Amino acid sequence: MSLIKRIQNFSFQNNLWQKGSKIVIGVSGGPDSVCLLDIFLKLQKKYALEILIANVNYGLRGKDSEKDEQFVRKLAENYGIKIEVLKFSKAKLWKNLQLSFSKLPSENELRDIRYAFFEKVRQENKFDLIAVAHNRDDQAETVLLHLIRGAGLRGLAGIQPRRNHLIRPLLNTSRQEILQHLALARQPFRTDKTNLKSAYLRNKIRNKLIPSLEKDFNPSIKEVLADTATTLGRDELFLQIQAEKRYRQGYFSSARRLLSLDPALQARVVRLAIQQTTGSQENISFSQSHEIIRALQSTKSKHQTIKFRGLKFVRKGDTVTLLSI
Repeated sequence: MSLIKRIQNFSFQNNLWQKGSKIVIGVSGGPDSVCLLDIFLKLQKKYALEILIANVNYGLRGKDSEKDEQFVRKLAENYGIKIEVLKFSKAKLWKNLQLSFSKLPSENELRDIRYAFFEKVRQENKFDLIAVAHNRDDQAETVLLHLIRGAGLRGLAGIQPRRNHLIRPLLNTSRQEILQHLALARQPFRTDKTNLKSAYLRNKIRNKLIPSLEKDFNPSIKEVLADTATTLGRDELFLQIQAEKRYRQGYFSSARRLLSLDPALQARVVRLAIQQTTGSQENISFSQSHEIIRALQSTKSKHQTIKFRGLKFVRKGDTVTLLSI
């Protein structure tokens, strides 16, 4: 089966996009995002898709950053696609992140800037979706990254094919397949040489740990990790659905009912309560949710108050409330 057909099937199996969708595509100029753009261009007419390119130039690599941006602009021009670019000088980026010049921006900080810009572009242009080019190799790296740092089921489920408006059509495609597709299509791309360095933990995993695992333990380790993430993702989704059901039934407001749940559901119901109170889908740490559960389990006092993250948790007898402060 051709790569394009497999990506179509994966996209429809995971409800990533439909006929007539308006899609912002994040394009850096690297092979993954260039392949993603090429796939959508080949499907555009068949599915009446509307496409827009979004590019972020962090200015971290000097002339190479400028060349990446110009390469993506040229792609947009060649295909007659609208492009929107967020551009930083190094000084502007450091000021934006409130960093001292002796410190590198973290992967999470750069990701947050990128996704916030993509969402801004989506809303301003009244588009439906944002497509990014995470692939199966990225999935394997993410699972190992989360395992090393410590994670529960949600973290080990890795990257999901869809989250709200964000879609990842290449998530079941290997980097080798991407490179083969680009070679056959004679489509050039840019190479980020910093990916070969180990300044970030993800790069160390990609350049050192995975090759070692492939050589000494399992040559198919990336496929195994990606498949494991898919399985765990299904389990996590089932547990999340069950937690949402219990939350709607009012389990959080009663200490007795909340503690009657399996511990796996207790933590999820608490996280849902925090997210609903804050209005944010930001991940809640294990320690924060379990601090509340420990307070509920305590027999010292039936009246307890915990303050954290601009919230106040209050227990009076069996009644539990969570308030913004």
